[in-house]
Amino acid sequence: MHRAYESQAVRRAEEPLLAAGEALMQRASYALAQAAIAYLRRGGRVAGSRVLVLVGPGNNGGDALCAAAHVARRGADVTAILAGKVHAQGREAARRAGVTLLHVDGAASPSLRQAASEAALWIDGLLGIGARGGPREPLASWIAELADMKAGGSSAHVIAVDVPSGVGVDDASLPGPVIFADETVAMGCLKPAHLLPPAQYACGEVGVVDLGLEAHLPAEPTVASLEGDDIAGLWLIPGPNDHKYTRGVVGLLTGSERYPGAGVLSAAGALGGGPGMIRYVGHSPEVVRAFPEIVPGPGRVQAWVIGSGLTELDSAASTLAEAVEHSIPVVLDAGAIALLADRQVPQSVVMTPHAGELAQLLGWDRTRVESHPVAAARRAADMTGATVLAKFATSIVASPTGAVYAQAGAPGWAGTAGSGDVLAGLLGTLLAAHAPAAAEDGMPAKLAAAAAYLHGHAAARAARTSGGGVGHPISALDIAHALPTTIGAILHD
Repeated sequence: MHRAYESQAVRRAEEPLLAAGEALMQRASYALAQAAIAYLRRGGRVAGSRVLVLVGPGNNGGDALCAAAHVARRGADVTAILAGKVHAQGREAARRAGVTLLHVDGAASPSLRQAASEAALWIDGLLGIGARGGPREPLASWIAELADMKAGGSSAHVIAVDVPSGVGVDDASLPGPVIFADETVAMGCLKPAHLLPPAQYACGEVGVVDLGLEAHLPAEPTVASLEGDDIAGLWLIPGPNDHKYTRGVVGLLTGSERYPGAGVLSAAGALGGGPGMIRYVGHSPEVVRAFPEIVPGPGRVQAWVIGSGLTELDSAASTLAEAVEHSIPVVLDAGAIALLADRQVPQSVVMTPHAGELAQLLGWDRTRVESHPVAAARRAADMTGATVLAKFATSIVASPTGAVYAQAGAPGWAGTAGSGDVLAGLLGTLLAAHAPAAAEDGMPAKLAAAAAYLHGHAAARAARTSGGGVGHPISALDIAHALPTTIGAILHD
């Protein structure tokens, strides 16, 4: 599991280490220098390569200056642009190593632009985890200028120190201009900006430098991201005494005569997760024809999937009410999400909105939701009591208990009609398999994150992007068909 911690928790974790005399900056700057040297070597050579180091007034600037000294001692031509009062020891180390130090006051200057245009590598140490809100002048002008150069075709490789300058470290927002990095060297641990959109898209490839913070960080991270080992640990492998009723029975109230495919796709997603049984009470005549193993008609279930493709919600409302009364977990998808507009439910009710559905539920503009997806998911969880699995390029899971998961890894090809129906069915299977534990605090969120992980990786397998590369187009049914082999690969790793 990847764990990210908010900036205040990180600073508290650093305090006992600094008090004990741990050389955190030396370790951080050495790792940063090694990342820079590794990039320059890939380009051919370190000696003679031009490097620009952007130095702000905080500890990130100190890390950058000390790294600049390491890189200069390897023969690189290093220029450091200094903003205001910078770390004194780092500045002196850079000076002794032959780094060219340029002080720039005010807005972006010709010297900054020239150094940036000539450098093969930029090391961004302007702003760190202490920054709040958008960048202030003069750094805002610097960042805007450099961001324009990067967007305009600059071939310089950008390494961010801890976080790219301009991102919201804790809320993962982009409140102003940002220097998009090709890679980020995270100091001590991940921060929310590394895992959450939209800031994560500015971070590039993220590596973490171990500074010994782990023992001093909170037990629960601010944001988590499940990995394959976590999924394998959750999976209930059937034994000789298991049967269809012990493995989880999923009820599907999905599909309609108008949208029969939604019922088929939710059923395909549920079957892909390996349930003991599926009972279908929706209105799509295609479901049982497509999957003869599905049992039509009502009966006892251990989780419900409600909403995908439904055109009327009377039966959905009554099924939801009965499930809540009997503590049966529920997945609410598509139109059924509107049932939560004016009521509170337990966290074992998991809604799966896309941006438009989330905007409608909250009464927000869609642009606001897409710009602040984490805030939107948290607000929906607080407002309804439900667990929220918000479907974005990086899926966001927010629990009313405060837990937040971020699950990336799905290729762009997964953004296709019916993909969400498959996800809803898969999540229903996970909830049914883990009943009644699925009602425990935090468990619905963890299972929702697991479903998002599996769905994204099944899409990558279907599109043949799991090993890298562009891949190819896929349908929602392709994702469902890839689920069993995706699960099998995780369990055999």
